[in-house]
Formats: sequence, C-alpha cells, structure tokens
Amino acid sequence: MDTTAIVTETTHHLQPLISDLGLILMTAGVAVLLFKKIKQPLVLGYLIAGFLAGNHFDFFPSVTDIKSVEVWAEIGVIFLLFSLGLEFSFKKLMKVGGTASITAVTQIFSMTVIGYLVGQWMDWTKMDSVFLGVILSISSTTIILKTFEELGVKAQNFAGIVIGSLIVQDIVAILMMVLLSTIAVSNQFSGGELMQSVLKLVFFLTIWFVGGIFFIPTLLKKAKHLLSDEMLLIISLALCLMMVILAADVGFSPALGAFIMGSIIAETTQAEHIEHLVKPVKDLFGAVFFVSVGMLIDPQTLYEHTIPVVILSLITIFGQSISSTAGALLSGKPLKESVQTGMSLSQIGEFSFIIASLGMTLHVTSSFLYPIVVAVSAVTTFTTPFMIKLSTPFSEFLANNLPRKWTKNIERYSANTQAIKSVTNWQIVLHAYLLQVVLVSVIIIAVILLSSKFILPLVQEYEYGNTLGAFITLVFLSPFLWALSLRRVAINEVEKLMSERKYRGPMAMMFLFRLLLTTFFIGFLLNIFFSPKIALIALIGATVIYFIFSKKLNAQYHKIEHHFLSNLNARELATPKRSQSDLSPWDGHMAYFDISASSTIAGTTLQKLQLRELMGINIASIKRGEVMINIPKKNHRLFPGDEICVIGTDTQVKEFKNYLDQHETEVPDVTTEPEIVLRQIELKNESYIGKSIKDSKLREKTSGLVVGIEKKGKRILNPESDILLEKDDILWIVGNKKLLAELVHN
Repeated sequence: MDTTAIVTETTHHLQPLISDLGLILMTAGVAVLLFKKIKQPLVLGYLIAGFLAGNHFDFFPSVTDIKSVEVWAEIGVIFLLFSLGLEFSFKKLMKVGGTASITAVTQIFSMTVIGYLVGQWMDWTKMDSVFLGVILSISSTTIILKTFEELGVKAQNFAGIVIGSLIVQDIVAILMMVLLSTIAVSNQFSGGELMQSVLKLVFFLTIWFVGGIFFIPTLLKKAKHLLSDEMLLIISLALCLMMVILAADVGFSPALGAFIMGSIIAETTQAEHIEHLVKPVKDLFGAVFFVSVGMLIDPQTLYEHTIPVVILSLITIFGQSISSTAGALLSGKPLKESVQTGMSLSQIGEFSFIIASLGMTLHVTSSFLYPIVVAVSAVTTFTTPFMIKLSTPFSEFLANNLPRKWTKNIERYSANTQAIKSVTNWQIVLHAYLLQVVLVSVIIIAVILLSSKFILPLVQEYEYGNTLGAFITLVFLSPFLWALSLRRVAINEVEKLMSERKYRGPMAMMFLFRLLLTTFFIGFLLNIFFSPKIALIALIGATVIYFIFSKKLNAQYHKIEHHFLSNLNARELATPKRSQSDLSPWDGHMAYFDISASSTIAGTTLQKLQLRELMGINIASIKRGEVMINIPKKNHRLFPGDEICVIGTDTQVKEFKNYLDQHETEVPDVTTEPEIVLRQIELKNESYIGKSIKDSKLREKTSGLVVGIEKKGKRILNPESDILLEKDDILWIVGNKKLLAELVHN
C-alpha cells in the first residue's frame, strides 16, 4: 500500500472522530452559556444539548459516527472518575463516621431492592431489574455539590452528612460495578463467584493502595524541584492511564483504575495542586461525557417508555428521600437534619450512567434501559435544587404536625445515640490484629504471585536458579513475615487483657494462628520453587534463620512502615484538615469564618460586637497565625486574618455569614478545629446537681462554654449562668477536647 493510500485511510478514520468531538464541544459550550443564564445545573444542559445534537434530529448538526461518540464518552468517564478520586481519598472514607455510613447503606440497600421489585413488576428481565436497582441507588456527587454551591448551603449542618454519604456511595458504586460485571459474565447469581469477585477486589485495592502510597508520594516529593505545572499535569494523567491499563488487565473496569489512582494521589502533599491542574481536564471531559450520554438517547425509545420514565422518576425522588431520611434518623440525627439530608439525595447521576453503559457494553441489558436512565437522571437533576430548597420548610412542617410522642422519641433517640461511647480494649486489640493480619497477608500473597510469574521463569533454567529465586523472594518478604508473626500490636491494651484470665486463651490462640499462617506462607513459597520434600527441609532451615535475624527484621519492617505512614500522613501534617463535629445541640453546629483585611469589624472587641446578644452566635475560638485562643473573653478583639470558630443554628450561622458579607468579609468553606470540640454530656455527677452553671465551675474545668441544656425534654440554647443543674440534664459544652474527655469520665 503506497503512502497516499495510507494517509487517505488514516484521514478517513480520523475525520469523524475529530468532527464529532468538535460538535460535542460546541454543543457543550452553548449549553454552558444558556443554562448559566437560566441558573440551572450544567449537567442537565449537557444532557439536553447532547440529546438535541444526536443523529435523531435533522434540524441540528448531528454526529457522523456513533462509535466515535462512545469512544469520547469512555474517555470522559475515565477522567471524570479520576477527578472524583482526587476529591475522595480512602482516609476520608474512614473519617465519615457512622452517620454517613448508615445513611448511605440504608439508602443503597432500600433502593436496590425497590428498583429490582419495580423492574420485575414492569415485566423486565431479571438482569434489567438488577441493573435498575443498582442504578436507582446511587445519588449524584457532581449534581449535589454544584447545587450546594449555587444555593449557598454548604455552611448548613446537614451538608456534612450529605457529603459523607456521597463518599460512601462512591466506593459502594465501584464495588457494585465489579459485582455486576461478575453477574453479567456468568449470567447467574452465584454466591461463590460474587464472594470471589469481592475478595479479588479487596486484594487488588489493598495492593494498589499500599504500593501507590509507598511509591507515588515519594516520587513526587523527590522530583518536586523538577516538576513544573505542565510536567505535574502530564505525570498525573500518565499515572491515571497506567492504572487504567492495570485495572483492565486484571479484569476490572478501566473507570475503577482511574478512580483508584485519583484516590492515591489525593493522599499526597500536592493533591490540591494536582486537583487544580486537572480541573480544566475534568471539566472538558466531563462535558464530553454528559453530552455524549445525551447523544446516545433515542427519542423513539423514550416515547415508547414514557410511563416507566415517569414511574421511575417518582420512585427515585420519593424513594431516595424517604430511605435516606430513614437512614439518617437511624444513625441518630435529629428530624430536621434527616429530612434535609434525605431530600438532598433524591437524584441519580454520573455513576448511574456508568453502570447503565456497563450493562449495554456487556450486552446483558435491554436497549431501552440506557435512555430511560438518562431521562430519569435529567428529571431528577432538574428537581434537585427545588428539593433542597423545600427540605427546610418541609422538615419544620413535619416537626409541627407529627404526633408529639413521635417527635419526642426521635429527639430522645438522637440524644442517646450521639452520647460518647467507649471502645473496649478487646475491640481495639481485635481491630489492630485483623488489620495487621489482612494487610500483611495481602502483601505477602502478592509478592509470592509476582515471584512465581516473573522470577521463576527467569531462573529455573539455571542449575541453582530455583534456590537463588527462592532466596531473593524470601529476603524481600522477610520483614513482612516477621510483622505477620511477631510484631506486637495495641501493646497497652494487650497487657491489660493479659491481666484478665478469661482473655489469655484467645490471645494465645491469636498468636499461634499468626505463627501458623507465617509458616504456611513460607512453605507455599518454597513449594513453588522446589519439590515438596526439599521445600519441607528448606522450610525448617528458613524458619531457624528467620528467628535468628528477628531483631534486624524488626528494624527493617519498622523502617518500611515508617516510610509508608509518613507518606500516608504527609498531606495532613502539611495542611491539617478539620472535620465537622457530629455532636451538635439540635440544629447548632460549629462553623469557621475568616476576618478579611477589609472587614469593618476588625479591631473591635467581642463585648462591643455583641454577637451572642444580637444573633445568638457563640465564639468558640480565634486562630491568629500560630496562636489559638480557645473560649475568648469579652475584651478580646478580632483582627484581619483571624480565623474564628462560631457555634449556632443553621439560621444563626447564615445570618452571621450575611453579617460578615455586609462588612466585606470573604467566607471560606466550613471546617472545625480539632483542639476545640462540641460535646454532649448527660449530668450524672452528684457534685454538680443543685448548683448553678456559674457555681459548678464548668467553664473553668473545661476551658469551655455551656451553649445548650436540655431539661426533661425542654431545650434552652445559650442558657443563663444562674440556671440550676438537675440530675439527667443533658449539657452541650464547647471546650478543650482533653478537658471535656476528663469531665465525661469523672
């Protein structure tokens, strides 16, 4: 074939891809301008614009090759999930707490069951019904966060619960994608295969996360002085695509690889900078993805399935709202916050598209499911801002009209579930033990598998090659084998348990199990390189040598562990993050604001500002550079650059925000300071009963402030200092974390 023919053929394949991309971007640009003007979510604009620009309408420019649209959509999914991973981080998942986890799990389980039953009721196939249930169970992170920003409700207390729930939903959605892929391939609901898929996912997630945290932050740190913004962006995207290839090679979705790499980079000290650099790429390919999704909708299919679209839209709006509200109530949140949380989560979005396209790609779902899902998403995207706006008045309506017995029980349940719960020594030891065994075992298994695949074929042709290969692998594994068998965990708690006779047996069994598991792994490795008899002899020798060099292995493992933990915690050490307090009196919560250089209240004393008297706001702390002023006195002044922590209800915080805006003050995102906490304490100590708040010296003992008190169901916010304390009163105190903990345990 001559050069001209090659160029002609290349151009023939290239032109539709480029022309379709141009059409997609032009359509997205028009959607941005129009929907910004009418103040509607951009995602909805992208979907509608893509729908109109698809090849089903002659009066608009249309794509020439539907396959190229699918290519751009897949690329869009990869970069969209990479950016979601950058905002995610696995450590955030560990910090979201029980409230968000219970809310998310309740919602996902309920909607999956409801979706499946509705699909069966509409005479859909079993596979269509399964996919429908999962699709309807995942709310949209993109839509909710953008709507929160547009409505300015990020400072409200329920927003933290919603964002935490979305974090849990994201990782559950990834798990669902793997499980659905397994079901689709086998075309049956095999418990064994599902369990195998879950274990496979956990195994690779652990290896990727541990390996990624060990190497990637080190790479970025060592090369920091060489990395310009351009190079950092290129390396970040290269790492993303590398993980995409790895995920595809082991049988997972490419989108999973992108999400995992994003979450690994999210733990580095340069995460915020990379997120900033990737944002234009995310916005570009996010627009490409959503417009492409719209282009794949067939209007004829929508017309034929109008009734299912209406039914599923209503089920999504009401089902998501009710199940999320129930989950929040179950986790112990008050009625108002629970309703606000539930009504905010009443939509489906990007993960639903991805799961629907997964079914279409695997050819296990009907052709009508994808356009129906997109239509339901468009409807629920449009209703999301209205649901969030209506959540507050509707929650107040319920509080005023539900039977008093119901609301009282909800309030009491909320107060009881938010009380401080102690963790037993046995729970601490068991948690540390399981984490150690699982994590180290996964690393050992991965190294053995890699050794059998890459080292064994290289050395087995030589005379002593097998011995050399086994020796190299054992040397590399030896610190981890030592950690699995002999490393002490939760030392103080173990000593306390060993002093109690009933725990000595279980503790001994746990230690013996670790030794046996270590011996098994050594034997398994040696059996790969040698015959069983030689492997048994080598096992005895390796075990003896292993115990002789125990101290050196101890030092080597701790060196590896220190490097991993320093990488894992580097971002927090560089830029401490603060989490929203779950302990809030009713609607009150902690919020942070900055005093700008142009603020007219700068230099004014707290006594003169009278924030508590005018707005009911309490100043919990003032951060001035490296200096922290906890529970400031009335003669303290506010200065430009101060970061102040305030406590108040949603309404009071909003009023205070407006107050700052009127004084030309910039307001950052809501955060909280870990040194000062808001805590609920049920009064049991006899020494306080019968005394006034002032005489009890609670302020002095906690370096804090009593901001709320509940007496026999009656609530008082900002109580006067002369109020007498009675038995079973519930106090809400903001103060020093350590001093409050001592007060609770006294």
